[in-house]
Amino acid sequence: MGMTLTEKILARHSGRDRVRPGDFVVARVDLVLGNDITAPVAIKEFERMGAPRVFDPGKIALVPDHFTPNKDIKSAEQVRMMREFARKYMIANFFEVGQMGIEHCLLPERGMVVPGDLVVGADSHTCTYGALGAFSTGVGSTDMAAAMATGELWFKVPETMKFVFTGRLNRWVGGKDLILYTIGRIGVEGARYRAMEFAGPAISSLSIDGRLTMANMAIEAGAKNGIFMPDDKTVEYLKGRTSRKYELETSDEDAEYHSVHEFDASEIQPQVALPHLPENARPVNEVKGVRIDQVIIGSCTNGRIEDMREAAQILKGRKVARGVRCIVIPGTQAIYLQCVREGLVETFVEAGAVVSTPTCGPCLGGHMGVLAAGEKAVSTTNRNFVGRMGHVESEIYLSGPAVAAASAVVGEIASPDEVVSQ
Repeated sequence: MGMTLTEKILARHSGRDRVRPGDFVVARVDLVLGNDITAPVAIKEFERMGAPRVFDPGKIALVPDHFTPNKDIKSAEQVRMMREFARKYMIANFFEVGQMGIEHCLLPERGMVVPGDLVVGADSHTCTYGALGAFSTGVGSTDMAAAMATGELWFKVPETMKFVFTGRLNRWVGGKDLILYTIGRIGVEGARYRAMEFAGPAISSLSIDGRLTMANMAIEAGAKNGIFMPDDKTVEYLKGRTSRKYELETSDEDAEYHSVHEFDASEIQPQVALPHLPENARPVNEVKGVRIDQVIIGSCTNGRIEDMREAAQILKGRKVARGVRCIVIPGTQAIYLQCVREGLVETFVEAGAVVSTPTCGPCLGGHMGVLAAGEKAVSTTNRNFVGRMGHVESEIYLSGPAVAAASAVVGEIASPDEVVSQ
């Protein structure tokens, strides 16, 4: 019996010929990640452990992105702790304001993850890097501290669920719609502590940006990780971003799966997840007409250049509806600069939107778009839990950038086809 790609990566990193679901392994890590919320806790634990040094200063990334630029004294103190830790242990990958970005947009952009890597991060959306054929998963801050000290962590090998998307993608349908549709079918606990492996013709046609979006939200189905088979698109994406050598491994044909789910992508329309769970996914045409107060376009889920271009395509020559706040947040400084070069920032501003420096900000109700009681938002972020973006009586509707931009123009949840002619 063969192994899935997830099993192969865990076997290689634990020095074994093979592993099976349920095995416990101690595996070496290729990258350890922390942000301005989780890293300070890990730093305190690291110091309490009395570790004399980090295992490898080149394999740790500290990204202040949640409250950056600092919104208050407390957040400034958090980042100062990260900055001083990076200086003390000569950690090169500390990303200061002006270089930083939303962590899960920044690390792939910098070529810091390649196929076959094992990545852990003290952030649940660390599963994003599975889009590049890596095993990546979120861990707690104490586990982050242990990984920084030893370069190893223990794992229970997960079972793998395979999701095969056949057919061709409809207009305006991208990675966000595919993953919302999937979570809508299996539920927020449907893949609990399992690997979600994505395959099929529709997945092969999907861009790396789209794959990063899908892998990012594997955790919203309860998954341990999401993963894609690396291919020519992966190689092209990494060209010029990294000099590291890597292999394009795939799951074996005789690998054993917990279950296999097949979806016809041609039947999937742009999706909207209603409050207060990502599993409440519906085709946009079933949700149209809900009045909104705010639109967020960005985040580690949909803050990449492809997302910015799609939103700009909708907003070009149009205006954000009166009474609606539209906030656009490019995922990194490089994406922001590309938006400037392509005239996308001009499009956003002329439409009546505001454009922010890269930050997680509103996604977690931190800053740059917190909701008041009774307000409704359409957001390209990944979670719509009660109180996630502000007041517990506010509501979040999750969508891709096309639906979000169209809704900003109409002033209520709308299909892109209502705004842009065929």
